[in-house]
This record gives sequence, C-alpha cells and structure tokens, in this order.
Amino acid sequence: MPNQSLEPSWKDSIYRQREELARMLREPLALLARRCVPAWGDRDRLNAVLLDGFSGIPYCTFLYAVDTERVQISDNVGKVGLVPGHYQRNRAERPYMKEAMPAWGFLLSDAYVSLSAKRPSLTALQVVTSDAGPLGYLGADFDLSSLPVTSALYREPRDWRQVKGDPAIRSTLFQQTRTESPMDRNMQKALSILEELITERGIFQCLIHFSSSQATIWTIDDPLRYRILDHEVLKDPNICLVYPSRPYPTDAVIPRDDIARILDAMRALRMVDTTIYLRTASINIFNGTVSLTFSCDGSHYMRYDEFLAKGANFWSGTAAEPSDAREK
Repeated sequence: MPNQSLEPSWKDSIYRQREELARMLREPLALLARRCVPAWGDRDRLNAVLLDGFSGIPYCTFLYAVDTERVQISDNVGKVGLVPGHYQRNRAERPYMKEAMPAWGFLLSDAYVSLSAKRPSLTALQVVTSDAGPLGYLGADFDLSSLPVTSALYREPRDWRQVKGDPAIRSTLFQQTRTESPMDRNMQKALSILEELITERGIFQCLIHFSSSQATIWTIDDPLRYRILDHEVLKDPNICLVYPSRPYPTDAVIPRDDIARILDAMRALRMVDTTIYLRTASINIFNGTVSLTFSCDGSHYMRYDEFLAKGANFWSGTAAEPSDAREK
C-alpha cells in the first residue's frame, strides 16, 4: 500500500542532512583549493597551505591533495598537524574516488567505513583547476560522529511493512507445529496483567514472546532500561503492585480502550492455526504501531487501527483479501 505518512522517510532525512553539510563545506573547500594551485606539485608548500587552511574547514578530520591519477601528493593534515605515512598513497580504490564528480566540481561522498579507524566517515572532494586545466582534487575526510545533525529527527513511518525472515525456517514451515507454551495455558491472565501495566502502570512499549512465555517492557518512568517478565510473573497479578499507577499518556497514538482489543486480537493469532501462528508481537503506544512475527519468521509492522480492522481469518488465509503471512 502507498506510504501515506507526512513524515520524511529515512532517505529524505539523509538527503536533507547531506544537502546542509554540502552547503556548509562547498565554499570553504573551493577557496582553499584555489590557494593550493600555486603550490601544486611541491609537497612542502602544499602541506603549508593545508596546515594554514585546516581551521577554515568545519568539522574536518584530515585534509590532503591528490593528483588526477588519485595518488596523494601531500601528507595528511589533521588537528595535530602533519600526519605522516600517506604521501604517495593511491586512493583510486576508495569508494569516494569511484563516485561520479558533478559538473560543478564538488562531491560529498556517500558514507563509508574508514580503513584506519574503522568508523563511519564521509569525504568531500573539490576539483583543483589551473588555467591549464584540472590538476587533481582537494580531499577532506570527516568522522560522522563529529558532524552536526541539522535535519529533523527521523520518525518511523506507520505504513504497513512486511519483512521476510530466515529462509531456513520458511522452507521447513509445514514440517512444524505449534507446541503449547506456559503462556498459552495461562493466556487470559497474562494478557490481563499486560493490559493493566500498559493502561494503568506507565508501560509504553511491550514485546510479547508467546512461544518462550515472557514479555519485555519499557516504562515511562525509566525508558532507557527494559524489564523482562517471565511466565511465573505473567500469572501473578501482584506484579502490578511493583509499578506505580500512572495516567494513560494524553499524547499516546493508541487509545487506551483499544489496548485490550489489540491484545485479544494477538491472542487469536496465536491460536488461529497450528502451523501458521504468532510467535512474538509488540505494542508501542506512542508510535501507534504493532509488530507481528509468525512461525514462518515473517514480520509485519502496521498501524494499530489497520491491525484491528483485520480479523484472524485474514492472517490464516481464509479471508477474501489474500494474506501475506504464509508467504513470509
């Protein structure tokens, strides 16, 4: 189904971030490239120009110059000064050297993993040109951890996404059958406890492992740490006393009254078939999404209201609308 979200996709966010970084870097690199022309071909003079201009390139890790054959003709210049060991280095096989240079002579590469530090990085290349023609490139390396984030924080889209699982599991799907777990034998009590925790006790995300009879929860009071409730906990309503009463968040996307309906629909998917059945599921009340992972290892991520609109027959393949659960 088409993406109806008005939020930018992760690709949109990357594009906007790169656009802002390019705007920030293009002019200072062009100015420094022009300063390099009189010193081109003289290692010491070129090093001196790069040392003097290093502070003018924001967030830069290393500066260097390469000729038209992609061979380095300067040393690396960094915050500590000259960094030996790179003069005459052939950079032709590095990913940023294989990208097509735009007609305007400035390239901001795709991110890659650096050879030495093994860190996500990117490189800006500026063509260096004299009256006689192109001389080579001024290169500027950047560690992604040093770059500012200028675009809005990416938000997970809420449209229905389906992800295929392990092919080995899918290939043996019809040779397996669901084995009753402790949670299956105690399903109604376990789901009632989880409903109480979500609607009354500040749990905003819950990952339910039906097959292994446990749930992983995240609380509003301590959101950076998860807690695991095993099958013994999930059959003892006293666990609710451990978590203080909290009003249901007004900014939650999933309405409070729909939590019980969602859990009941998940219970139905656990029991609908002995071959195609629900193994794990999750709820996030702020994202407004649920996730479903079936015995075939296929996963679905979808809006809560879309999930509620589909009955168990849809997932078992007996509804008029074809299910993708069996294909996953």
